[in-house]
Amino acid sequence: MSYAYLIAPFFAWLVCGILKFLVNSIRECRWAFDLIGYGGMPSNHAAIVTSMLVLVGLREGVDHPAFGVALSTAFIVLLDATSLRRQIGLHAQHLNRLNTTGQGSESPLRERIGHSRAEVLVGLAVGAFIAALVHFFV
Repeated sequence: MSYAYLIAPFFAWLVCGILKFLVNSIRECRWAFDLIGYGGMPSNHAAIVTSMLVLVGLREGVDHPAFGVALSTAFIVLLDATSLRRQIGLHAQHLNRLNTTGQGSESPLRERIGHSRAEVLVGLAVGAFIAALVHFFV
């Protein structure tokens, strides 16, 4: 087994995490350590599954069964990020607005959970780029 299949998703995650931190820090005009986590630009989930999908496609070919597994997994993860998790974030926004009375001692729900299509597209591009680099250099 080649270590490329471990390296590509790890570096996709790392690069996206760094990019997300920088984007959030620029948007907020401060170091945005508190915004580390789910949601935001670019999508870590998209980058990770895309890096594996593209790497399997480049190394094994699109007719290999592993490519089908990687493609199916990517579809599930990407649909989840843009639909279900995005809806959870919208629900959290509404619930936080309803709980503006201040009577509860609970902290507000996290609203940035899912991803927009643009965030997913940038994650796809980062994942594909990382996979290509790993394919050619590892």
